[in-house]
Amino acid sequence: MGEVPEGYNAGMDSATAERLLALNREFYDRFGDSFSTTRQRLQPGVKKILDSIQNDESVLDLGCGNGNFLHEIGRRGHKGALLGGDFSLPLLREAESRPGVSFREVDLSKLSAIGDQLSTSGGWSVITMFATLHHIPSQEVRMSILRTVKGLLKPGGRFVLSNWQFLNSEKLRSRIQPWSRVGLSNEDVDEGDYLLDWRSGGEGLRYVHHFSAEELTALAAQAGMRVNESFASDGENGRLGLYQVWIST
Repeated sequence: MGEVPEGYNAGMDSATAERLLALNREFYDRFGDSFSTTRQRLQPGVKKILDSIQNDESVLDLGCGNGNFLHEIGRRGHKGALLGGDFSLPLLREAESRPGVSFREVDLSKLSAIGDQLSTSGGWSVITMFATLHHIPSQEVRMSILRTVKGLLKPGGRFVLSNWQFLNSEKLRSRIQPWSRVGLSNEDVDEGDYLLDWRSGGEGLRYVHHFSAEELTALAAQAGMRVNESFASDGENGRLGLYQVWIST
């Protein structure tokens, strides 16, 4: 797998990673509808990316949620292929309730096994992953996803991702919960891993990783891509989302 980026504990075992993935699956199955009501408008950073996409470029949106991003592209009269994938059935039902874009159920943690089902002739021009990678635990699972993404891109294609910078918000920091609530300890998880609660429509818990720009740059290099652009946007003082554009080399 190559050198582990600084800030990672390479010791997270596969059983712990699967427990955290299951925790998030349960969360989005249970709270998908109420979560979607908080995501009816595109974030400023997503709008910036939207404006950079050419009319004839093909776009695959992984972790597409309720599909707002792709539907907005389609609304603009886009000519290229559009496809969204997510594992949350409540969110996919909402995405599919509007015509014009194709969606399918996709478990990103198993992307390497199903990547061929998402391929397009010549490769995708753009693959996006907004507010999604931070829900994927362990170096091993992340790298499997990112290398599959590179394989799905056309040469020189762009991978665009955003990750939550919740530590920049005092309010969001107050949502951090002890790992004991899910039967784990700090020693079981990696540096930068957190458990956050949810308080809309009931109480839930989610696994989230807080990425630094340096961590992401190291991951890009390991996946055979390079960072072409990095910027902060969204939320309080425009600091709650870290966006990067990677180029497939």
